Amino acid sequence: MLSKLVNVKSLKCIAGTLLCAMVLSMSPIAKAAYPDRPIKVIVPFAPGGGTDLVARTLGVAMAEDLRQPIVIENKPGGSTVVGTEALAKSPADGYTLVVATLAHAVNPSLKAKLPYSQDKDFAPVILVGVSPNVVVVSANSPYKTFSEFLAAAKANPGKLSYASQGGGTSAHLAGELFNSMTGTKLIHVPYKGAGPALTDVIGGQVDVMFATASAVGSLVDGGKLRALAVTTPARSPSPQLSMLPTVAESGVPGYSAGSWYGYFAPAGTPSDVINKLNASIKKAAQSSAFKARVEGEGLVIRAGTPEDFGKFVKAEELRWRTVVKDANISAD
Repeated sequence: MLSKLVNVKSLKCIAGTLLCAMVLSMSPIAKAAYPDRPIKVIVPFAPGGGTDLVARTLGVAMAEDLRQPIVIENKPGGSTVVGTEALAKSPADGYTLVVATLAHAVNPSLKAKLPYSQDKDFAPVILVGVSPNVVVVSANSPYKTFSEFLAAAKANPGKLSYASQGGGTSAHLAGELFNSMTGTKLIHVPYKGAGPALTDVIGGQVDVMFATASAVGSLVDGGKLRALAVTTPARSPSPQLSMLPTVAESGVPGYSAGSWYGYFAPAGTPSDVINKLNASIKKAAQSSAFKARVEGEGLVIRAGTPEDFGKFVKAEELRWRTVVKDANISAD
């Protein structure tokens, strides 16, 4: 009888041990290492533009490094607000990111109310790089140089137009900065993405675009667009752009505008996840495949720390806030 009691107690002990083991196996301590499922990257523009190109090119290398699919989801609208809001409402688990551009830093100055907190809803991951915008016209345009275009703009106020990939984007601000500094009156024609905007520039429906270099490189090389100038203070080190003059040296002293690409995660994303994403995107951005695709179009790789990106965006917010106010720029 005593032997049976001992056996029963032993069985209960073993059962208890097994139960504890099962509980521990289901606890957060034993959860799978990040990432264990696909990562979604929101592109707040239509397919075909520079931001889309950057996201998809980096996504290929990231997928290899993280061993998980990188799913690109285009969410255009509201000058990137639609896609950015989607990120702000996503779980802070590292499985949703957004590719931010200059518009992210400018929207607080353009819009009286945003559906998210610029300061509280986002965690900086990495600044991929910065690049000049390129002033382009149709290959059939009568303007062969930027100086010729500038003269025509001054002589015909309110008659020439410029395209952008949406209100508040780099192309929009570059054009309004041009108007402000030259006293011209180019008419802004916004589109939902760089692709359709450039299509109308090529067709001659719009006169000019201060487009991102990454979006127009192949179109210039293919003879569909003519590049007139770059918007940065100094000429581009890129072989494809190095022969182009700057807007500043072509009749608008002090002119400076540019584009950039960076990744944000939702605020509250664990720091170890942020650091893993930073390392993966940095590795992808420094790969020979990515450099071959974008550096020839003017993108200068930065790929620093999350803290570096946070400081950069704050500086951009302050700089463009002044431009928006002085030029009386408003959202579409």
